[in-house]
Amino acid sequence: MKFTDGYWLLREGVTAAHPVEVLDVTSGPGSLEIHAPTQPIRHRGDLLKGPVVTITAHAPMSDVIGVTFTHFQGEEPRGPRFELSQEEFAAHASYDDQHAVLTSGALSVRVARTSPWHLDFRAHGRTLTTSGPRGMGIMRDATGAHYLREQLDLGVGTRVYGLGERFGPLVKNGQVVDMWNADGGTATEQAYKNVPFYLTDSGYGVFVDHPGRVSFEVGSEAVSRVQFSAETQQLTYYVIHGPTPKDILRKYTALTGRPALPPAWSFGLWLSTSFTTSYDEATVTSFIDGMRERELPLSVFHFDCFWMREFNWCDFEWDPRVFPDPEGMLARLKEKGLRICVWINPYIAQRSPLFAEGRALGHLLRRPDGSVWQWDLWQPGMALVDFTSEAAREWYAAKLEALLAQGVDCFKTDFGERVPVDVAYADGADPERMHNYYTYLYNRTVFDVLRKHRGEHEATVFARSATAGSQKFPVHWGGDCEATYESMAESLRGGLSLGMSGFGFWSHDIGGFEGTPTAALFKRWIAFGLLSSHSRLHGSSSYRVPWLFDEEAVDVLRLFTRLKLGLMPYLYEAARAAQAEGVPVMRAMILEFPDDPGCAHLERQYMLGPDLLVAPVFSDEGDVSYYVPEGTWTHFLDGRTVTGPRWVRERHGFLSVPLLVRPGAVIPVGAVDDRPDYDHADGVTLRAYGLERGAQVTVAVDGVTFTVVREGDTLRASCGDPAAPWGLAAGGREARARTGTGFLTVELESE
Repeated sequence: MKFTDGYWLLREGVTAAHPVEVLDVTSGPGSLEIHAPTQPIRHRGDLLKGPVVTITAHAPMSDVIGVTFTHFQGEEPRGPRFELSQEEFAAHASYDDQHAVLTSGALSVRVARTSPWHLDFRAHGRTLTTSGPRGMGIMRDATGAHYLREQLDLGVGTRVYGLGERFGPLVKNGQVVDMWNADGGTATEQAYKNVPFYLTDSGYGVFVDHPGRVSFEVGSEAVSRVQFSAETQQLTYYVIHGPTPKDILRKYTALTGRPALPPAWSFGLWLSTSFTTSYDEATVTSFIDGMRERELPLSVFHFDCFWMREFNWCDFEWDPRVFPDPEGMLARLKEKGLRICVWINPYIAQRSPLFAEGRALGHLLRRPDGSVWQWDLWQPGMALVDFTSEAAREWYAAKLEALLAQGVDCFKTDFGERVPVDVAYADGADPERMHNYYTYLYNRTVFDVLRKHRGEHEATVFARSATAGSQKFPVHWGGDCEATYESMAESLRGGLSLGMSGFGFWSHDIGGFEGTPTAALFKRWIAFGLLSSHSRLHGSSSYRVPWLFDEEAVDVLRLFTRLKLGLMPYLYEAARAAQAEGVPVMRAMILEFPDDPGCAHLERQYMLGPDLLVAPVFSDEGDVSYYVPEGTWTHFLDGRTVTGPRWVRERHGFLSVPLLVRPGAVIPVGAVDDRPDYDHADGVTLRAYGLERGAQVTVAVDGVTFTVVREGDTLRASCGDPAAPWGLAAGGREARARTGTGFLTVELESE
């Protein structure tokens, strides 16, 4: 939201009050409290008027400092609130005549006690960002609405990333970004996943602890500042020191939650019925058998909306006209080695038997007058489940438990964005604050059901909407994209932006959702899709089995599916890192190369884990340009090498894509390429790329640690567990380097 008219003036009807000096300071255990008048105190008469801003600083964990500023403290606290972690450690508060300081690890916030108002964040003797005069403010607009605003300085050349899954440019400088979940597709400024957190390439990130509408002006209203504002009487934000972007993500996710580790089977290929297509068990079986006949490994089959009867979404009952024997059908599909996913959402259509049931039990969201909130958009007369009610959550969960008992393994948790504000929640939550947070309660409810009945390591959802903290319930997919190269590119931007917002796992609809892709686009998107953390074939009105496009599409899908499954020893370790550290599997280049200015704006390529560079092809002809950072990189598919830093232009056929290995990396490749859930360490091949003489690289695979050392032209490989079944003695065994196409290979074969 913009409040000013240029540098000097406010917009018509807007009033502003800003802290101008510090009246007094008090300190407690690891905290500061400051009272800051919004006019100079020259004599006692100036003490008779306000506003006075109350500012507190605290530290929930090392290198993280929270600042809360308040106007009126009498506002009744209303939820929801983000669930944040806190560590036990000693922050240090101090003050003298010049400054009040709170220090947390290497990070400190310092408030000047003399005019003009100045608050700055520092680490290792360097200023990270500041809130200067006219930065923090109490703002009223022409309608009288009350906002709190903060402006934090952007240093010269500082770039801003994150703020959720956003489909515009990866670098957010110059953008206006509103935190308000919406079902807007991937082609607009709206987003399904709004996260009030941004990170910079200057050593810090900022998390605004407000679950409702927060408006960000990122170098837009004031071009050298990031401004954020919310309609509230109290606002808290946290500054998080890195120093690197990956360090910032580690600390941000320590604060808001780290992703669960999805089961290995979820990394295989998912095939969907698509949305409005016609299908029954015979159709589904023909797809699955067709995949098997063509040697296309398939891990998950997904039933989209019409597994239920029309106008009954959701009643969680199979349409008996099409699926008269759901238990038998699911058993037959599972005999083929498949996991089963079904589509759900949190909306209850009026025709669904659950509408009357939920209404009678009080589980549906109500208007302030007590009537059930309803509208006709999406499903006629639909209502929403009130997930603030524990009883409603248990009621909803029981419906899912019945499906799990039938043989369903996971759920696609669609929607959760179309949440009204003219409602009254069961727990008294603020409807504005609940709009974005609704998806957190919805997906947590479903995820907890899966955890309870499928086990801690088997739970996974396929979610569309999200907010801060939702990364704890993976996997998330990018929503409704179109069958165009432009939409393929905007989907990638969204996924990289989400990864910069603390989400470890992400997917998208291969080929695009709306419309039917050309054969060429479909094949290009397959390569991108199978080199993503999760991979799903899904569309709106047309099927996505490859032989309906052309026979080469079958070959392309076979190649890249088997490539991904063979890379599972590598990919699953990247997944473990996402769980343990909050670093995403698909990484914007700036995450891995923060000191390379050539990587700052890259949004058409990414790192898959720490060591594989992927540059999807966005043209029929196969022309692609991508940037190679410093060093000699090796094409994984054919062994060619390219030395950076430089831009590369290439032309690729449909059976190829730029997939480069970082110099000095060891990539573990599995012995199995027809399923993702196998013993990744059994028979693993370690491929060493560009190891210099004397280099030593340690690789973990399913809890087994391998060490590869290059001595001259010889590689020595040792296993950290002398009892492991790879026949490696405690001191290691020698393996001569095999000369290959640009890399050295060590094979560790089971005995």
